[in-house]
Amino acid sequence: MLTLHVGKNSIALAAHAALEEAGCAYDVAWVDLAAGDQHGAAYQALNPKGRVPTLITPEGPLTEVVAILEWIAATQAPHLMPDTPWHAAKAREMMLYVAATMHVAHAHRFRGHRWTDDADAQAALTAHVPQAMAACAAHVEGQLTGDWVGDAFCVADLHLWTVARWLPGDGVAMDGYPKLRALCDRVAARPAVARVVKLHG
Repeated sequence: MLTLHVGKNSIALAAHAALEEAGCAYDVAWVDLAAGDQHGAAYQALNPKGRVPTLITPEGPLTEVVAILEWIAATQAPHLMPDTPWHAAKAREMMLYVAATMHVAHAHRFRGHRWTDDADAQAALTAHVPQAMAACAAHVEGQLTGDWVGDAFCVADLHLWTVARWLPGDGVAMDGYPKLRALCDRVAARPAVARVVKLHG
């Protein structure tokens, strides 16, 4: 049995939705991020980074959402990764951009302490979030050419959708990015995704 450790409305939502889309058997272990459960000894034993998600597999714990999404597609739901080299590469290209650039830009809103101890610098990082996230959204908008990131729905769509959900809270109106908004609406309308969203509240 797989066990996914998740925090509500965190990046772990993408992995949670992928497991639900896969239709495989899994358990959910909720990590109360606000209470600091991710820093407790029990969770640190699974993921010393103290972040979510963590997926417990028969081979052991797996961390980092991109790795987890890739593993789910490879072992539980091959249809969640494109089967042509080009479209698979484009899906990975998007996931790496979302993880390395867009998610990081969002994190500056709350977690400037990861980059600097200077309070003024942290405030500057936070103030820059709307501009940085708008630039990310504009880049993604320019990359979208069809209904999905690849030639069909895949884990890259779940990853992008999860981070795009944060845009309004980051001060970025989705109306300016019609292709991205339409993709997010298509993802949110999927029954498996809707079931998971209800659990995250």
